[in-house]
Amino acid sequence: MRYLPKALVIAGITAAAFSAPVAQAEEARPSVKLSVYSEYEYRGISQTSEKPAGQLNVDWAHSSGFYLGTFVSNIKWLKDAAEVGGFSTSANIEWDIFGGYKFEVVKDVTLDVGYLRYEYPSSGAFNPKPNTDEVYAGVSYGPVSVKYSYSTGDTFGVANSKGSDFIEANLAYPLTEKLVLTGHVGHQKYKNNKPLDYTVYKLGLAYDLGGGWNVGGYLKDTDADSALYTYKGKDWGKSRAVGFVSYTF
Repeated sequence: MRYLPKALVIAGITAAAFSAPVAQAEEARPSVKLSVYSEYEYRGISQTSEKPAGQLNVDWAHSSGFYLGTFVSNIKWLKDAAEVGGFSTSANIEWDIFGGYKFEVVKDVTLDVGYLRYEYPSSGAFNPKPNTDEVYAGVSYGPVSVKYSYSTGDTFGVANSKGSDFIEANLAYPLTEKLVLTGHVGHQKYKNNKPLDYTVYKLGLAYDLGGGWNVGGYLKDTDADSALYTYKGKDWGKSRAVGFVSYTF
């Protein structure tokens, strides 16, 4: 079994914890969302070493079901990994590009298939590179959805990890016209790197303030091995509360 240096492995896993939402192919118009999070975590693992994050989502969905989008956020895990690994990097941004096709297969059941590229500009000396490509397929019915993502190459800087995958189930249940209960259970598997596998759990609320403004928060936890996910004294997979505010226009 091949591994990067411990710091780089943890960083790679943290990268896997990124947060790039899939666009909703409902209207043929662009949508721009600006968000501030108390922490950027993805798939349960901190991407900003427990620090706040500013994020940008730009999505375009056509009435035919085709969609394109991009996502940008500040990150910290690459700099931390480089520091522990004894070198430096200027990489502090994650930039994702995604596209796909979403359509109703039978009444009230929607299928979503697509591609997602995680790009880390200026990642420099990292080997393997943290840049990652995934293809995905998801099905939704009412407030419930499930999704499967498959990595076509090395995954978030983890060596020999082509074929890694993430399977998840999500809940978005409206409690009132403005308040939504959110839930998430997912399992990350790293091919040929089984000790890095883990399951993530999330439960939260989101509230529509009107005028494009939304606020919310959630509790997240994982069963990730703390010995592998503790980085510079911080366990990036531990239980934590995350809050956010966003504006869409």
